[in-house]
Amino acid sequence: MKKMTRDDLEKCAQNTCQSTQYIKVGMSTCGIAAGAQDVFDIFAKEVKTRDINVNVCKTGCIGMCHAEPVVEVAVEGLPAVMYGGVTKEVALRILEEHVCGKRFVNDHIFDLPVRR
Repeated sequence: MKKMTRDDLEKCAQNTCQSTQYIKVGMSTCGIAAGAQDVFDIFAKEVKTRDINVNVCKTGCIGMCHAEPVVEVAVEGLPAVMYGGVTKEVALRILEEHVCGKRFVNDHIFDLPVRR
């Protein structure tokens, strides 16, 4: 097994969501099997195309396998929200309604994570 170098660690840090505004897509095995890669791809494409100021990143297991694909969204002025059962269509609604419109997509909220 290769030992991680300082450069490797810095690259990992650059790929994490360190912003206060983010969309994290759960990319564990069950998430990927449920379509998380497609959801991540649509978020990444649309954020870039629409020039929306929010980081889109991948994360590991969120612990809600029954609700995959799971997405955590945090935008200024609203509490962070965990959405479940996210499809490409729901991802577009999340972008339009939650991220841009500052309104929750109530029919897909699964949890309100605690921030420390």
